[in-house]
Amino acid sequence: MNVTVGRCTRHYRTVAFDSRKNSVLLIEQRLLPHQFEVVAARDFCETAQAIKDMIVRGAGAIGATAAYGLAQGARAFRGRDLVKFSRHLETVYRTLKAARPTAVDPANAMAAVRAALNKGETVEERQALALAAAEEFANDNVNHCQAIGRHGAPLIREGMNILTHCNAGWLAFVDVGTATAPLYAAQAQGRKFHVFCDETRPRAQGATLTAWELAQQKISHQIIADNAAGHLMQRGEIDLVIVGSDRTLGRTGEVTNKIGTYTKAVLADRHRIPFYVAVPISTIDWKLSSGRDIPIEERHGSEVLGAWGVNQRGRREYVRVANPSSDARNPGFDVTPPDLITGIITTEGIFKPTGLWSNRRKLGYKD
Repeated sequence: MNVTVGRCTRHYRTVAFDSRKNSVLLIEQRLLPHQFEVVAARDFCETAQAIKDMIVRGAGAIGATAAYGLAQGARAFRGRDLVKFSRHLETVYRTLKAARPTAVDPANAMAAVRAALNKGETVEERQALALAAAEEFANDNVNHCQAIGRHGAPLIREGMNILTHCNAGWLAFVDVGTATAPLYAAQAQGRKFHVFCDETRPRAQGATLTAWELAQQKISHQIIADNAAGHLMQRGEIDLVIVGSDRTLGRTGEVTNKIGTYTKAVLADRHRIPFYVAVPISTIDWKLSSGRDIPIEERHGSEVLGAWGVNQRGRREYVRVANPSSDARNPGFDVTPPDLITGIITTEGIFKPTGLWSNRRKLGYKD
């Protein structure tokens, strides 16, 4: 997407790689919308920490970051011993995979990189193949998001009011995004519509990231408190809901996404509002057979008990909001059952959630 900072506008990808310095380049999302900065993770440990600390976040973005991180770790190895190289690579893989457990994109991305590099006969060949595979994953991520936009754009009709939750925009992927892809495609086709951005507590990715994206793209939007969605639905002010996903089960159609997604799906069902989920192929988990088996990340209670913002001096600052002696529970994700989902927007078209498995070959599943 194009980003305007001051008077300068240029194209950025959320995740990129500097091969000369063997560094992963990331937009520092914790600073947005107040400050735009690209930071460099200089080794695979820093890359894993950037995922864990949510410098980079969003299913596709952390998938690409993990892919680049695996290539980064491979390229840092010195020597020609393939056995030692394989042991080193396993350490890199486990470090990156453990950074955030709920999303399946990092594991899928690194599996693709490992499959590619294993075709090399020497350490040097495997290092080159690893980077090439990581670049391919990142490019495919962009292409898949563009395809989601093409398939989802017809859902966006002139004058619609659309609800989003969290950020499944280009900041959550390498470019374009998933839930935002139909919006951007419809805008390019000349349609006008309005977007309500759930603030998405506790980290407020809707208020900070999705709203910033839409402002950059000059799409009409307003931020609403998470609990305001039901009121707007009841009054007929929301026509459509589109969200993203961090892990969608191909066997059952269950969708894991940012905490609060399930609540919005229940509300949409109650008010007979179409509820769509946009996912690239890398977000589909073909192995798990129950949403109860999905590891739900429990994040630090401080995210619930306070908030980050920018003070009058322009510095990022944490403010405690809650009662000083209280603790908090902070699950990062929830699981939405398939009967609450109208359709899954994929790179290959729109499917019923329970239709993913019967279309698994078309969606890239391999035995």
